[in-house]
Amino acid sequence: MTDPDLAIALGHDRHGGDLPRVIARGRGAIADQIVALARMHGIEVRRDQVLAALLGTLEIDSPIPLAAFAAVAEILAHLYRADQRLREAAP
Repeated sequence: MTDPDLAIALGHDRHGGDLPRVIARGRGAIADQIVALARMHGIEVRRDQVLAALLGTLEIDSPIPLAAFAAVAEILAHLYRADQRLREAAP
């Protein structure tokens, strides 16, 4: 079962080599705040209820499981490319 009101925030240290970790999760108003903060900081938001349901079972600061790694790696690659484009376009 998926939860459309669930939001998960992932963090990753590009230079640390560790797996991405769950840094926040919440439902309802907390989910809305997670999404709003991400957008305020220029972080893209992806809607993926199945992935969110899987990651929502993890404790905060838990590394992502191997079952979710391919999807999360795809998201991170997209974000890194977008970040690079923004840096190149900046004056």
